[in-house]
Amino acid sequence: MKIDINRIQKKFVITAALAGSSTFRNQNPNVPHSPEEVAEEAYRCYQEGAAVVHLHARDPETGMPTFDVDYIRRVVDAVRNRCPVLINYTSSAGPNAEVRIKPIKEIRPDLASLNSSSMNFAGIDRRTGTILAEVLFENTFTMVAEFARTMKELKVKPEIEVYDIGHIENIMMISKQGIFEEPLYFNYLNGIAGGIPFSLGNLNQYLDNTPDGAIWTATGVGPRLQPLCNLMSLALGGNVRVGLEDNIWISDGVLAKGSYEQVARAVKMGQTVGREPATPEEARELLKLPRR
Repeated sequence: MKIDINRIQKKFVITAALAGSSTFRNQNPNVPHSPEEVAEEAYRCYQEGAAVVHLHARDPETGMPTFDVDYIRRVVDAVRNRCPVLINYTSSAGPNAEVRIKPIKEIRPDLASLNSSSMNFAGIDRRTGTILAEVLFENTFTMVAEFARTMKELKVKPEIEVYDIGHIENIMMISKQGIFEEPLYFNYLNGIAGGIPFSLGNLNQYLDNTPDGAIWTATGVGPRLQPLCNLMSLALGGNVRVGLEDNIWISDGVLAKGSYEQVARAVKMGQTVGREPATPEEARELLKLPRR
């Protein structure tokens, strides 16, 4: 994809990833757990300019990820009743493919994450190289295609999660099955152990391999990388993802009070390059989402 700075869209979509599956209150006490807490955090993000919230459900007592669809529905309904943000629910959480896709089938969020490749997924202390936690994150070609086909049938927009350059090609190969609706929507993740490290050269490779007409976001994981990727994405015509899932800090040594603080920072960044956040309805139009 060739970037023409004279044709960059004025509006950009802010996604707030409120918690994820591996950010806990012992890291930041402001991580939301209960449906009410998630809904209130989503509302604050919406007030600051977010159009989309990316959700992982948590057991309100333990804070651990839960795969109970009835409980997940409570979380999603609480958010929908509190504010008009678009819901992006994860398809990555769960012990197997059936559990992972079940909330998408039964709840039908506006969007859902679609991981593009199997990979090592780990938490590593980058100062010492100590492996803190790791998992082999399975996303076979067959699984990705089946998830994409299900999402198309349900009119749920896939947010295609890309952790390395070759993952774009994975998607383009299976796209020949006719399992995606245009425009494709890519989220280029940087800074995750097992994925590509961030550099301007790597970001350029992502963009060089982005198909024409696709929509994209560059997401950074960590306190320095999140704002850097936000700014680079905004300057080059992309969209923005923020939130405690990716970064628990708002500045050096200062924990974020919530994902909404990072949303507010992204709005200010957008202003510096002449762009402004899309409303949920404007985001629905940009992403070509059906009305619910």
